[in-house]
Amino acid sequence: MHKWLSPLIFFSNNWISRIGVVLVSAAAVFWLFLLPTFIAGHAASAYMGIVLFMVLPTAFFMGLALIPLGIFLNKKRAQAALAESTGPLFTWANPAFRRLVTFTGVVTFVNVLIGANLSYRAVEHMEGVQFCGTTCHTVMIPEYTAYQNSPHSKVECVKCHIGPGANWFVKSKLSGLYQVYAVTVNNFERPVPTPIRNLRPARETCEGCHWPEKYGGDRLRVIPHFDDEGKMTRSVLLMRIGGASATGSGIHSAHVGPGIRIRYAHSDEKRSTIPWVEYQRDGKVNEFLAAKTKKEDVANMSVREMDCVDCHNRPSHTFEAPERGLDNAMARGSVPPDLPEIRKVALEVMKKEYASTEQAVSALPASIASFYKEKHANVYGQRQADVAKAAKGVLAVWQRNVFPEMKVTWGSYPNHLGHNDYPGCFRCHDGEHKTGDGKKAIEQDCNSCHVMLAMEESDPKILKDLGVTH
Repeated sequence: MHKWLSPLIFFSNNWISRIGVVLVSAAAVFWLFLLPTFIAGHAASAYMGIVLFMVLPTAFFMGLALIPLGIFLNKKRAQAALAESTGPLFTWANPAFRRLVTFTGVVTFVNVLIGANLSYRAVEHMEGVQFCGTTCHTVMIPEYTAYQNSPHSKVECVKCHIGPGANWFVKSKLSGLYQVYAVTVNNFERPVPTPIRNLRPARETCEGCHWPEKYGGDRLRVIPHFDDEGKMTRSVLLMRIGGASATGSGIHSAHVGPGIRIRYAHSDEKRSTIPWVEYQRDGKVNEFLAAKTKKEDVANMSVREMDCVDCHNRPSHTFEAPERGLDNAMARGSVPPDLPEIRKVALEVMKKEYASTEQAVSALPASIASFYKEKHANVYGQRQADVAKAAKGVLAVWQRNVFPEMKVTWGSYPNHLGHNDYPGCFRCHDGEHKTGDGKKAIEQDCNSCHVMLAMEESDPKILKDLGVTH
């Protein structure tokens, strides 16, 4: 045993290699005990995932690196020790040397097997929703909360933020290194600025699932609204999605149809002010300037080619305006609409400034309960459970949209889709963007994008005719 292990002992007889052996052995043992978790590929929490899928692989590979490093640094002393030994140790004729080679080969194979599993799970964990949304809890909780209430809540973050291919995978990891540093030293902007500067073009990600040229037809949209007395009215719109043809009508036909290319200049980082638009269709190009804007003013502005996220800028992280969020909650019944003045008091407490989420969780429901105790004592006495339900529902709307720790409040993240709560479409379609000769303008024709079938009606006839119940 001594003879065939002697070369290994000579070369690894140093404290650096010994530390490496301990790290590799410990990591391998932990890996064996936790093998079911590694096979499953997910941990109970984000922080446990960091330990299992990041700390453990780091220890394993660090140990593997320390063993040869120690041997290299200790090479001269090991060679001197070998020179004093007797016998031809490094010849294939030596059975001890053959056993050493066999042992090294088996150990290497096992290390490769363990290392491959650790590496794969580490990468997989770092690309998971759990890691993206909850590891940096304070920083990402606004976006993670909005994501969980979005149409894309079952789509992994990396599908949109990175997409396929090694090129953007490497770019995202390099960008992530600075983000980790910024979070570690508490040097990041609050709220997180949008749009993301280094986001992959939507044409390379969104269109993996969505095909904008596809004919979308017309779609019905019903928008609820409540007054202060809890009376609900509804607006009904027929959205003209279009698509498939550059000559057809509809939103997609006019913006992403074949032969169409749109560029625009924006004067602010949020792209909410657009003074210049270039519209190309079938080889014809028109330039439109906003009122009181000169062509030379555009030279110092950022110019961008329009794609999906210029309108659908919050596809997975939508934050509501307070009135919109409350109306939807009342329509769902999570806030009983027949409570007297519920909409009025709810908006008042929702729009108050709270120093922290913890303070809001305590103060907001208490304010609603106090209002009914003082102003509507009879209602509170008879419907205390409904008051508590309303307070819970109002708090839920607030918690989905306001995050004091990240300085995210109502309106921090405008949604450019539509034009009711934010300028949105009217950034360009204001009727004031005109060509140099003033003969053409980007029109503001309501019927170009939708047909208004009912406007804040208590019982829209069109819904009865269509057999739609809400």
